[in-house]
Amino acid sequence: MQLLNLDSKVINFMSIRRYSGILSILLVIAALGSFATKGLNWGLDFTGGSLIEVSFEKSADLRKIRSVMDEIGFGDATVQNFGSSKEVLIRLAPQKKSVDEANGEKITSAMIGDVIMEALQEMDSTATKRRIEFVGPSVGDELRDQGGLAMLTALICILIYVALRFEWRFALGSVSALAHDVLITLGLFSVLGIEFDLTVLAAILAVIGYSLNDTIVVSDRIRENFRKLREGSPEEIINISLTQTLNRTMITSITTALVLIALLVVGGELIKGFATALLFGVVIGTYSSIYVASSIALSLGISKEDLMPTVIEKEGEDQDQLMP
Repeated sequence: MQLLNLDSKVINFMSIRRYSGILSILLVIAALGSFATKGLNWGLDFTGGSLIEVSFEKSADLRKIRSVMDEIGFGDATVQNFGSSKEVLIRLAPQKKSVDEANGEKITSAMIGDVIMEALQEMDSTATKRRIEFVGPSVGDELRDQGGLAMLTALICILIYVALRFEWRFALGSVSALAHDVLITLGLFSVLGIEFDLTVLAAILAVIGYSLNDTIVVSDRIRENFRKLREGSPEEIINISLTQTLNRTMITSITTALVLIALLVVGGELIKGFATALLFGVVIGTYSSIYVASSIALSLGISKEDLMPTVIEKEGEDQDQLMP
């Protein structure tokens, strides 16, 4: 099978790399702008506090629930629907004051759920506690710092690996693509206000792994074609390599996306953030492998000479050639 066939159809991916570059820059700027203005909707895992999920037989009156929370001393509580109009999620910041200061009674974290449920059941006897979680503020800060450190460490390790495995131009392209994917995915969560918790952080790290795997496959094919094809400019060889890996990339992305769509639709609210982050990450990761990693390597002047294997001369080889 010939790698370069005049009759074969090659998609000219690199012909629009400037437009894709502009699109990527605009998306990254939009993500950074959202971070600066809205920030991320940090979940309980990072902020600390209490989370209570309550179900009702009929649609819950959020305004009435907020009024009840204010009456028992939790006026700063966040009350919102969770999955359906009958499910309510109540989030509380870490409590420093007692609930009933008049009686001098201090309420511990373990007692908060009982206090709130008692008040809600007085309002509506059908109120049922589904789950309750408590996270201390110091634990939340530690998780946030360690999560950011985990992503930074992953990017540095990937930079070193790709630089040693391929070439420094590919390394810069790969890390730029990964940073591009992470920033835009986080920007989506910031714009939509989706809660960012530990499951979403796990999805972000999975996106890094998925995008890297796709980029490594593309980079390996580009290096192989640079060594095998004697004719063609770097741009043409990259287009050939991307076309050859397109079927594999699309099949992998589509099958992964089908599973994630199923999780998003029927997986419930607890896994919604994870599925959303990973589904969007698969799409943006496939895009970045083509139009970020490869485009940056091409813009940095990658050539055949950079990817040819180094020939090591054996000691005494020249003398052997001179002997009759």
